[in-house]
Amino acid sequence: MEKISNKVINRLTQYHSILVASIKKGETTVTSSYMAQLLKIDDSQVRKDVSMLNNTGKSRVGYDALELKETIEKTLGFSNPKNAFIIGAGNLGTALAKYNDFEDYGLRVLALFDIDKNKIGKSINSKPVYDINELSRYTKEKNVEIAILTVPADFAQSIADFAVKSKIKYIWNFSPAVLSVPVGIDVWNENLMGNFLQFSYKISK
Repeated sequence: MEKISNKVINRLTQYHSILVASIKKGETTVTSSYMAQLLKIDDSQVRKDVSMLNNTGKSRVGYDALELKETIEKTLGFSNPKNAFIIGAGNLGTALAKYNDFEDYGLRVLALFDIDKNKIGKSINSKPVYDINELSRYTKEKNVEIAILTVPADFAQSIADFAVKSKIKYIWNFSPAVLSVPVGIDVWNENLMGNFLQFSYKISK
């Protein structure tokens, strides 16, 4: 299968959420029109996306909900668990550490790192908080290549530089800063304020 675009990946994750909710309600099939209606898109787009997964539905019946859910999970790598560290044990880092649903999507947060001596040595949702200076040691010991960055903007670049030196290869950046990283390091920016401003702009019209 060809490389899937970010837009398609985003829609597949939304289909997955709909399928999970439908299965919990005891429904065994889900139609493309139902998913399209919830997401406010054309049902032909849903059918096109699902066809990429080699998953076919039945006319006037829909897709087998469990089968399609499992196909999406396999395609997006849910079944291939990935370990990660959270850098920054503040309010956002703590909230993410307490979000247990990450594991349902194949992401296991093993620990948090911070510079605050009052936080180091404690645990959040059974996840230890370590001194940031120990990051290199634990990335090697736990074979972790993913960091979830939740530090203030003023510290984001220096912490990202340190994470790269500590052999982190993938950064999920929640800080409100644009990071400069070497070639070969992947950054995914989660711009919370930017998303809010887009939302705010739309509702102000």
